[in-house]
Amino acid sequence: MKGTHIGELEELILLTVGSLFDEAYGVAVMDEVRNKAGRDMNISAIHAVLRRLEEKGLLKSRMGGSTNERGGRRKRLFTLTKEGKLALDNSIALRQSLYERIPNITYNFSI
Repeated sequence: MKGTHIGELEELILLTVGSLFDEAYGVAVMDEVRNKAGRDMNISAIHAVLRRLEEKGLLKSRMGGSTNERGGRRKRLFTLTKEGKLALDNSIALRQSLYERIPNITYNFSI
């Protein structure tokens, strides 16, 4: 594995791939990031992050079947690896532990 540190965008892409489960390919990830996170990204940026995460060993990919609607081209489907899930678990645990350290009296907002 190349490295386990993940940035905010890598975490978002890992979470998206995990939530899409067996249907995570470039365009589906891009659409989900746009719809759920409100981030408009081009497909080249999505593919770059997917490749980087695969190089780190946090994702694995396989080629899906060809379809007529894609002109016979196949989709590269991505799934989380055990290491990818562990990286997400660690990231979420760190965020949660830092969040829990914020004193209740520090920010007394009324909504």
